[in-house]
Amino acid sequence: MRRTRGLPGLETAASRLAMSTRTLRRRLQEEGTTYQEVLDEVRCDLAKRYLAGDELAVGAVAFLLGFSEPSAFHRAFRRWMGQAPGDFRKAAG
Repeated sequence: MRRTRGLPGLETAASRLAMSTRTLRRRLQEEGTTYQEVLDEVRCDLAKRYLAGDELAVGAVAFLLGFSEPSAFHRAFRRWMGQAPGDFRKAAG
């Protein structure tokens, strides 16, 4: 089970929704998505919100979003947005 610091894992999400993990997976599949895709979308939205301000360092944003190290966050952010977190912050500011 892969756990993130601030975002619940599949088992926790299913439990909070009062359903089994299998049911949650099936319902997400019916919607054409996966739990990982939903999680990535939430992480991306939070990353953009955190980076739009300047009160958090990029490393702190990575930690809050549950990345094991800043470089993993940088790779994910580039995949999501097509640019580095620092470049996004400059453009947003």
